[in-house]
Amino acid sequence: MTSNGFQRVPTTDPDNDEQDGDVVPPMNQASLRPTRVSRVHYDESALLRPPQTHLPALYEEGGPRRPARKSTIETYLDEETRPAPTRRISLARKSRTERPDLDELKKEIRIDEHTIPQEILYERLRTDPLKGLTSEEAKKRLDKDGPNELTPPVAESEWRKFAHHLFGGFSMLLWIGFVLCMLAYGLQYLTMRPEDITYDNLYLGIALLLVVVLSSVFAYYQERKSADIMNSFKKMVPKFTTVIRDGQRQSVHTVDIVKGDIVQVSAGDTMPADIVIIEAQSFKVDNSSITGESEAQIRTPKFTSDNPLESKNLAFFSTNAMQGTAIGVVIYTGDNTVIGRVANLASNVEHVPTPLSKELDHVILVSTSIAFLIGGIFFILSLIYGFHWLDSMIFLIGLIVAYVPEGLQMTVTICLTLTARRMAKKNCLVKNLDAVETLGSTSIICTDKTGTLTQNRMTVAHVWMDNNIALADTTEDRSGLSTIDVESPTWHAFNQVARLCNNAEFLPDQEDKPIVERLVKGDASETAIYKFTELMTPGVAPYRAQHKKVAEIPFNSANKYQVSIHQRDDGPGHLLVMKGAPERILKMCSTVLINGQDVPLDTNTTIHYNAAYEKLGEMGERLLGLCRYDLPIDQFPDGYPFDTEEVNFPMSNLQFVGLVALIDPPRASVPEAVQKCRKAGIKVIMVTGDHPITAKAIARQVGIISEGVLTAQELKQSSPMRRRRGHTSATAQATVIHGDELRYMTEDELQHVLRAYSEIVFARTSPTQKLRVVEGCQKMGAIVAVTGDGVNDSPALSKADIGIAMGIAGSEVSKQAADMILMDDNFASIVTGVEEGRVIFDNLKKAIVYTLTSKGPETLPFICFILFDLPLALGTAMILLIDFSTDLLPAISLVHEKEEKDVMRRPPRDPQNDHLVTSALLQKAYFQSGIIEGLGGLFAFFVVLGENGFWPRTLFGIRPEWDNPLDDAVVDAYGQEWVNLVFRSEALTTILQCLFASSELPTTESAGTNGANCLLPCCGVHPVVQCVDLPVETLLYLFLRNEELGVEFLADI
Repeated sequence: MTSNGFQRVPTTDPDNDEQDGDVVPPMNQASLRPTRVSRVHYDESALLRPPQTHLPALYEEGGPRRPARKSTIETYLDEETRPAPTRRISLARKSRTERPDLDELKKEIRIDEHTIPQEILYERLRTDPLKGLTSEEAKKRLDKDGPNELTPPVAESEWRKFAHHLFGGFSMLLWIGFVLCMLAYGLQYLTMRPEDITYDNLYLGIALLLVVVLSSVFAYYQERKSADIMNSFKKMVPKFTTVIRDGQRQSVHTVDIVKGDIVQVSAGDTMPADIVIIEAQSFKVDNSSITGESEAQIRTPKFTSDNPLESKNLAFFSTNAMQGTAIGVVIYTGDNTVIGRVANLASNVEHVPTPLSKELDHVILVSTSIAFLIGGIFFILSLIYGFHWLDSMIFLIGLIVAYVPEGLQMTVTICLTLTARRMAKKNCLVKNLDAVETLGSTSIICTDKTGTLTQNRMTVAHVWMDNNIALADTTEDRSGLSTIDVESPTWHAFNQVARLCNNAEFLPDQEDKPIVERLVKGDASETAIYKFTELMTPGVAPYRAQHKKVAEIPFNSANKYQVSIHQRDDGPGHLLVMKGAPERILKMCSTVLINGQDVPLDTNTTIHYNAAYEKLGEMGERLLGLCRYDLPIDQFPDGYPFDTEEVNFPMSNLQFVGLVALIDPPRASVPEAVQKCRKAGIKVIMVTGDHPITAKAIARQVGIISEGVLTAQELKQSSPMRRRRGHTSATAQATVIHGDELRYMTEDELQHVLRAYSEIVFARTSPTQKLRVVEGCQKMGAIVAVTGDGVNDSPALSKADIGIAMGIAGSEVSKQAADMILMDDNFASIVTGVEEGRVIFDNLKKAIVYTLTSKGPETLPFICFILFDLPLALGTAMILLIDFSTDLLPAISLVHEKEEKDVMRRPPRDPQNDHLVTSALLQKAYFQSGIIEGLGGLFAFFVVLGENGFWPRTLFGIRPEWDNPLDDAVVDAYGQEWVNLVFRSEALTTILQCLFASSELPTTESAGTNGANCLLPCCGVHPVVQCVDLPVETLLYLFLRNEELGVEFLADI
């Protein structure tokens, strides 16, 4: 009892470790206390015991069961003789050029330093909590363990990176063409007379060399991520840290911190290493970089979970202290810290080739196979027809080069660049060009919750008062969604407590901004309540000034409530207001304010309270209870010396006024975007570090879990009637997997979950678990996109087929690890990117059809040359001119084609079967359009030569005489070589072909209509090129022929 006769409330509750506002089970009606899972104490037989699993398909009756694990923790006082904890390895490398063991990095973190009593921990680390280490001992440990910094990844030389682009992928096909051109020119140079040598192959080879070098230089500057990722991690590390050494406080370089150091941290500091908390005062840390939790987490000396990421007595390297002070002992440094493992995993994880790179490899394989097949066949035929082997070899090389799509790489690169620019205008910033198409191929999206699906701002969603749940409206325009009865006397009391029992306040100079966009000094919960009250009743700051605060007990992890006492504005006296964890607040109350009347807190009122508590909890909302008490003026007159240490004022028999429910609400555009993904055949999986109840509630609101669909866990707990109807957990289509369940799953069990359920939520996941989920999806053959904004997401972002980071809330590390950045942090922008990716895949197919169509007609003159002894109707120089002038721009224009009508109604393409180049595409390019175009070229060739006296029957077999050097200047009155008529006809027929290639729909429906604005001007390049054809051929003739024939050629003009 206090001096005033009031009962003192205990300041600690060993049975309750719930955080402020945590979602907890409903109240027990009989005891008015919530049902609660017992916390883990120092029971060594239970320290490493796996949690109970809830996988219905795996753990129901008849399913496989995992045998119970038996494990104990032994105490070793000597650090040198203690065996390493389970799955904890030292990542310190023998050499800074060695790569870490990725298999070990991917394993779950298992440490026991936080589970043992502090005295044993000090003995193990050989340190003193009061005096710390000696300087001599610290130096020995620093020499042994190395500096407290992250080891940079093994750097690949810049030349090797450039060589990868120069000789890898499609570049190799162009190198083959280059080598063959040089070989053909070399054979001519060595075996022919100088006057017979042509330079076509030389110039074509040089052109191919320029294309491959320029494309490689462009690609090289697109990708430099690994070193940037590690540099981003290093920026998170503080430079100096306060430690206790030799019994005195010292400021040392963070890189000199060692295991066993006693460190002191306070609000604003960054954790210098992984530490076990040994003392704390209202200490909170931002764990979002490790676990993804958006709320600041309370840290205390109490051990609360064997899972190190869940225990409250651990603080991790690089996390920020948000409130209070603490003293801790360092247990791990550098690469051995949790963030060190994440950094090494993100920088060294195996990168999978993008679907587009695989498709281009497939194009190379197909093109090369066809080229060598056709070339080989006609090489043999040329030998059969009596050609000299050298002529046959040169002919073989020319045929192969003719089949190489020289302009395709440039076409693909430019198309992807243009699409990336278009996506940037839609808030999708592309870092890796291949990612443009990868997003369109995505079949599974693993998305984070906070900031991506939600608005990343805590908001008041509901209030419970007068035995009713009312919807709160926190929109700026007051759109009328609120159902709060502002005329109720209870609302006035509720609003009074919410405004006064709150320390949040707006930062200065923001009057011109909307209330919801103003910056606030205060934590997320108080910020949400402050903005809510300001919107409902503007002028909170002046109201507080009228009710001067005279005493306060701030919130802490032991009390789980906040109390403040204020002077009344309507006369003498004081008002006590309180908010905090609902179960703690309710225990201090004896009455409930209903419709302005004090009603005893009996069984009837408790039923209403529990119903609201359970309903709001199922919605994933965080609850805070509010209460008040008018202090008697005779006992607490003005000037009364309130003592918050000895508590000389009432803390019981208070008046409960209601509940306030907080949530980070979904973005308005997300539900529609999720539905679009479903229609497009894309599976959306939520992977979050948040609470399972909150995660499930948001998943239902945005449509990841369909309306009315029960999860496997809910069906397992459902009524016998439902189970008799066949609705069991084994038939469920949705499930929520806790990180502790995932921790003990085998790979086969994870694969079962991913395949058996169409709607999946993973909650309370660690960085390695997120990576494991991504790898599990990839093992199914899926193309996986991953979204994330925290450091904890970086390994999964690096491993994904396409990593997508948040541009506003995303950390620098996540942005460096990602392939794409959402500038508005909106999930709906991903769907826009998916549509753009599918459109570019369609348009690339059109461009490839158009590009490959000319390969057959370019080859046909060579075939006629050898089989029918016709004059060579198309020279190598003209092939080059077609590929890089008349073909290139129209092919690029196809990237501007609008989407097909069914682009977002198709299932994702199967990367194993649905290729960029298919048999149907080759048939259309080579046998449909190609034959028509080739025959058109030969028809023009025969018609024009026939009009000038060379009838078709005389052309067959004329090749030997035609190639005679004495007759080499066969030209017409305009100086045009007649054989180049094939060039003109093929160039003109490509206009019609480009129009037909511009749509995959029937020609009569939309051919040439989607992108006509860009397509028709690009097709206009054909007559331009033909207009300059005369000077081009004239120059070629002057440089490729000897001087006497050049003079004769000019004289004929």
